Amino acid sequence: MALTLNAEQQMLKDNAKEFVRSNAPVSHMRKLRDTKDATGFSSDIYGQMAELGWAGIVIPEEYGGLGLGYLELGLVLEECGRNLVPQPLVSTVLLGAGCLLEGGSDAQKKDILPSVAEGEAVLALAFEESRRFSPYNVKTTADNSGSAYKLNGQKTFVLDGHVAGKLIVSARTSGEERDRDGITLFLVDPKAGGVKIERSTMVDSRNAANITLEGVEVAAGDILGEVGKGADVLDPVLDRATICLTAEMLGLCSQAYDTTVEYLKTRVQFDVLIGTFQALQHRAVDMFCQLELSKSVVLDALSSIDDDREDVAIMASAAKARLTDAARLVTREAIQMHGGIGMTDEHDIGLYMKRSAACELTFGDASYHRDRFATLKGF
Repeated sequence: MALTLNAEQQMLKDNAKEFVRSNAPVSHMRKLRDTKDATGFSSDIYGQMAELGWAGIVIPEEYGGLGLGYLELGLVLEECGRNLVPQPLVSTVLLGAGCLLEGGSDAQKKDILPSVAEGEAVLALAFEESRRFSPYNVKTTADNSGSAYKLNGQKTFVLDGHVAGKLIVSARTSGEERDRDGITLFLVDPKAGGVKIERSTMVDSRNAANITLEGVEVAAGDILGEVGKGADVLDPVLDRATICLTAEMLGLCSQAYDTTVEYLKTRVQFDVLIGTFQALQHRAVDMFCQLELSKSVVLDALSSIDDDREDVAIMASAAKARLTDAARLVTREAIQMHGGIGMTDEHDIGLYMKRSAACELTFGDASYHRDRFATLKGF
């Protein structure tokens, strides 16, 4: 594939860059954080994003979306990453709507997807139960009581779970604790009896709720996909979400690099610009090389989804491992080259490292994906 954008994709990227720069600079994120905003993101700005079509980029036209590709959504997320914009695109579009697109019935899609495309609905996928990413590690049970199921268990790290209008919950209907088979996905009303939601805030000030389910009754008609085959829905959804998250990570790395290079051009020490110091030039070149490699990997990974290639899972792990390494190096080098000011909250550069740290553990860290990559390649 050609690792370039066509005219329409470049226009989308430019428009997204201008919108984010004008409406959601880093100061916007700071305000949400410092005021302890109850939602964690601006509903007004997210509504404007939806009006631009961003929430419906990958949703088919028959359900009110634009019917475009994941490459286009990745370009939007990359620009959001540059300005650390808090938004529910990952939780709602990639995870929630992704599960509906992959395993939902036509009735379920018609009922929920149009409101997602319009920016009116926030969805959340509750699938994690441990401190480490392990999608098949499901202890939550779903006992069949005739025409309904009763869910019992606990979920952690549920992105935007505290504001979701609908939850998608993984529960075990058969098999052992870590079996791939036997997992079933359920649509759950967060206001249903027995659902307890506790908001949690990550190091980057984003949302990740903890959810307890105690005898929550769910109708059989609210199952997504087939009973016991939830992993067949989760696997492709998580791969796509992982790849799109790496696009956001690429954006934050790019901005951290640009900010650092600008600082090297303006900061004076010993009566000379620090950008003239050869040691700092070498370190800046290392950051640049990391970014160039990352751009190619992310673009290829996004294209693998839209081209319906067989190596999507492999590309997801390759991209996440690559971008985790790049983000770790670039953001930490950025802070070090800023010196003391880089360690203060007053300067934005430290916020990029915090977001990088949160992204690193979301959907599996580099070690997890290197192991998965090797397994998928037959090693």
